[in-house]
Amino acid sequence: MADLLPLFLNLRGRRVVLVGAGPVAASKLTQLTTAGADVVVVAPEVHPSIVSSGVTVVRREFTPTDLDGAWLVVAAAPPAVNREVGQAAEARHLMVNAVDDPPNATAYLGGVVRRDGVTIAISTSGAAPAIAGLLREAIDAVLPHDLGDWMTVARHERTAWKQAGVPMEERRPLLLQALNRLYAGRQAAEPAPVGPEAAR
Repeated sequence: MADLLPLFLNLRGRRVVLVGAGPVAASKLTQLTTAGADVVVVAPEVHPSIVSSGVTVVRREFTPTDLDGAWLVVAAAPPAVNREVGQAAEARHLMVNAVDDPPNATAYLGGVVRRDGVTIAISTSGAAPAIAGLLREAIDAVLPHDLGDWMTVARHERTAWKQAGVPMEERRPLLLQALNRLYAGRQAAEPAPVGPEAAR
């Protein structure tokens, strides 16, 4: 397999077809609705949590025309159904995330860390989802606790750079300097030690 292209999709208001409606599909539905997707679920049997989610549910077997008008497809059904979904998607030039079924997938959802406007995703091309999960936990543990402050500084600096016409290649070292000033300012604001600690 060729290297995958990491890509973040804006699905807000866009139709995503979720084929399958068991517990695994329910977990994928949460990710899709969090992203603002307009989800349509197609399955003959539907998990109660999906029914109560408020998304459109079509209770029947999958047919290729279910993909008409879709931007993305998530197949969380048995392999034979996933294969059928993949073929229908291929004919329509749609990407398919086939859950735990790499042979029938053209898109892969990895482990995701979301913090203060930053999104980090990890993929193993569907080969080892548990590794992606472990890496997600490790990355989440080492991210700075004040990442939201980093984002505030970065947004402010970016606005200034664009107004000043600062070239892209010069911006990263400037951002590092701005973040260093953030911490220098905090250290200067800390009160000086008093009592025995001051004499050490």
